[in-house]
Amino acid sequence: MKPRFIVIACVFCLTMSLSACTQRQAQSPAPTELTQSSQRNLAQEEQNRALVIEFYTAVLINHNVDLAYQYLSEDYIQHNPFIATGREALITTLRDYFASYPNAESHIIRTSTDGDLVYLHVFAKNDPQDTGNAVVDILRVDNGKIVEHWDVVQPVPQTSANQNGMF
Repeated sequence: MKPRFIVIACVFCLTMSLSACTQRQAQSPAPTELTQSSQRNLAQEEQNRALVIEFYTAVLINHNVDLAYQYLSEDYIQHNPFIATGREALITTLRDYFASYPNAESHIIRTSTDGDLVYLHVFAKNDPQDTGNAVVDILRVDNGKIVEHWDVVQPVPQTSANQNGMF
């Protein structure tokens, strides 16, 4: 009976030890993963920011849609559910938009970067009388080209429950 008890106890301890090791690995990534993900190349991030601001100014603020070719990768990925993916789809959409809203205006309020992502907080209007939209554009840059885009758009209301404003 005693040897059987010892074997069961050993198996139990081994199982608990392995379980604890497995749980620990699942809960916290290895230190090398943390180190690698926390390293940032700020000079590259600033180049990406400058590229995105240049693109946004030329194409969306100044309505020079043909300049989009020099900023967007051929395999550009679009996450906005109302625009087809691809560089040509975006350029066509922008041409149609500016034909419908020739007085559309956008103002970049603030920007931020994180790795290969550039964030823009934008005040966009279809025309000067429009209350506009608060927009957050997220653009991913790779090798000097914009390769991917996400956005969130929120209409600016006539009245607000607070005095903070959206910008």
